[in-house]
Amino acid sequence: MQPLDTTMLLRAYACGVFPMADDRDADKVFWVEPKKRGVLPLDGFHLSRSLAKTIKSDRFIVTADRAFREVIATCAQETSDRPGTWINAQIESACVELHARGHAHSVEVWHEDALVGGLYGIKLGGAFFGESMFSRMRDASKVALAHLVARLRLGGFTLLDCQFITDHLASLGAIEIPRDDYIALLDSALVGGSGVASSPDFSALDSLAAEALRGADDAASETTVSGPVSGKFIVQALAHTS
Repeated sequence: MQPLDTTMLLRAYACGVFPMADDRDADKVFWVEPKKRGVLPLDGFHLSRSLAKTIKSDRFIVTADRAFREVIATCAQETSDRPGTWINAQIESACVELHARGHAHSVEVWHEDALVGGLYGIKLGGAFFGESMFSRMRDASKVALAHLVARLRLGGFTLLDCQFITDHLASLGAIEIPRDDYIALLDSALVGGSGVASSPDFSALDSLAAEALRGADDAASETTVSGPVSGKFIVQALAHTS
């Protein structure tokens, strides 16, 4: 099986094209450029009262880039609800390599030390290409997406690409736009147009959350805070998009 060249893969994303496979065992990929593209405007995330309550309860522990390989492997699994998968070994291997290069990231949702939800995607400039998500508990994927949106907003990103619209994504604020409109948004995100941070930072949320925690506790002002970000901070970051 021919491995995917990751530099070529990034160039494809920069042109609005992404790879898929016919199934998990397929030995090659094909390239997709939809006429209608799913995007989730970062200022249009639908934060319902029930989802906000779930996030603030901290029933789930949410992390980033802590279990990338496990997340993508789980996304690639066939389930009763998803009998087929477009993630073959080529795509999985290429994304693991992109993760090592800092171009692919994951969000993990944990419950009692078990990975119950998550998502992964590709980062390029101010754009994040959401690739796949999974859920093993009610609301786990919604919590993962809420954390991702907060992370992208605070990190200076301007585009969250969802590829295709589903009812699940539409309920959270995703919309469908023509290809030409998508390319304009993508070009702006890649070149750092007006309002785009010069160096979008996927980990900015962590440092901002730590700063907020230090501000609430003078005794910890000189310490480094690590670990998962609290749900309360996520809801505050998303408050004006509800």
